[in-house]
Amino acid sequence: MMKFVRIFALVLPISLSAWLLFQGGALFSSLTVRENSMVPLREHTDLPIPLMRELADMKVHMVGLPPNAATLFPSDLSGGMKKRAGLARSLALDPGLLFLDEPTAGLDPVGANAFDELILGLREALDLTVVMVTHDLDSLYAICDRVAVLVDKHIAITDSINKVAQYPHPWIHEYFGGPRSRAANTALKRAGKGKQKPG
Repeated sequence: MMKFVRIFALVLPISLSAWLLFQGGALFSSLTVRENSMVPLREHTDLPIPLMRELADMKVHMVGLPPNAATLFPSDLSGGMKKRAGLARSLALDPGLLFLDEPTAGLDPVGANAFDELILGLREALDLTVVMVTHDLDSLYAICDRVAVLVDKHIAITDSINKVAQYPHPWIHEYFGGPRSRAANTALKRAGKGKQKPG
């Protein structure tokens, strides 16, 4: 007996191999989490709707949302759940490059740490390149391999966080040498999570 298997391949233009997680999630309020996650698939592929649903549900699961979250609307979600739902949509097309705009903004410290851990896990599991705009010192120390600092309308330095912290610019010195930066770095070292690499 011959069995027919349908195989679908997503061959995407280079512009679709990068995706963005907006600061507030930017979810469509009239769509469920599943439907929001399906938007990129609907716009950029010709996959059958049942397969789109399966892929969307898989992404919802990947970002740590419970299965029932797929049928919820954005108004039913907490701030952290909205970020995760937005991330699920950002991952819908399996991008190789993911841009994050202030991903931990508005989250409490526990939620922000959990989101950092999620990004780290996804980066490793999916072999993602992540470019993040953030002012969150905890996130910088926890997940960044390289840091670029924009100051005086240009990028002053791009390097490891250790070298960036030593850069001779007053604002950079104050930002990375201030009490909050020292506290973030010390806490991560105590927890054994410090990503500090030799300069």
